[in-house]
Amino acid sequence: MRILLAGASGVFGRVLTPALICTSQEICAGHEVVGITRTPDGVRVIEGMGAEAVVADVLDRDQLLAALSGRHFDAVISQLTALKKPPMRNKDMDVTNVLRTVGTENLMAAAKATGAARFLTQSMIFGYGYGDQGATPLTEEAFFGPSPRKSFARHGEAMLRNEQIAFSEPGIDGIALRYGLFYGGPATNAYVDFLKAGKLPLVKAGTNGFIHLADAAGATVAAVERGKGGEAYNIVDDTPAPFADVAMEIAKDFRTKNPRIVPAWMTKPLPYLNAFITGRWVISNAKAKDQLGWQPQYPSYREGVKADADAAGV
Repeated sequence: MRILLAGASGVFGRVLTPALICTSQEICAGHEVVGITRTPDGVRVIEGMGAEAVVADVLDRDQLLAALSGRHFDAVISQLTALKKPPMRNKDMDVTNVLRTVGTENLMAAAKATGAARFLTQSMIFGYGYGDQGATPLTEEAFFGPSPRKSFARHGEAMLRNEQIAFSEPGIDGIALRYGLFYGGPATNAYVDFLKAGKLPLVKAGTNGFIHLADAAGATVAAVERGKGGEAYNIVDDTPAPFADVAMEIAKDFRTKNPRIVPAWMTKPLPYLNAFITGRWVISNAKAKDQLGWQPQYPSYREGVKADADAAGV
């Protein structure tokens, strides 16, 4: 399958691109990847992974379509974000919201122009809302869209619009992957850097859905090959956990200093950070397992963080 991947040089793209080309078992999957980037550094990263690079800005439709003129793709995958570090304030999500709306619209135009029959887009479990979502596992049938908490509504609107675009085109099988919080590989390394710098205060509260980047990549490969058009899939591991527990596990296995534990009220000046470390998301991954034939190789953060530490030689 010939695949156009937006976000190929990003944190997740650096794990997903090799997975699309060859699986983690070193068995070539037979996919050919062309990654979109805006920068010479991105070209080097993409080509270094064995993929082809095309230079274009996904927010400039004319430029994007011109760069892809005459090409054919079987599938387009969007992994667009602008999150080089964990978002702390609502404004930190603004560029990502634009990528999820305008960027997705432009990528869908590219999918139509290049004859793609499948379109996968990165969504997130936070589309179910911000704050306490209850103890009952959330399935893909639960409400997804603007949060009743007004300061967070625009994020839910962008995630909903992102999925609507993916599902909108007759003849193109659109699939939305609602990922949990990423850790693993380069994402874990980023947490380690924050822990070493003492910049990751923790609150002992909340429950979240997590997914190791390697497992997220495996689920994405399964979705592009076997996903059903018009469907969303929750991509999380089997073990919902407090963010603090995951961060403490990283600190232990990577032998950094322990993060500072603070009361929840101290994070209120950073409302986005406060929301995702104090909220509760218990997410079901049963549909992805059943329809995609996918299983996380790291059923909890404990196995995933240990694997990262072992790979790093800690």
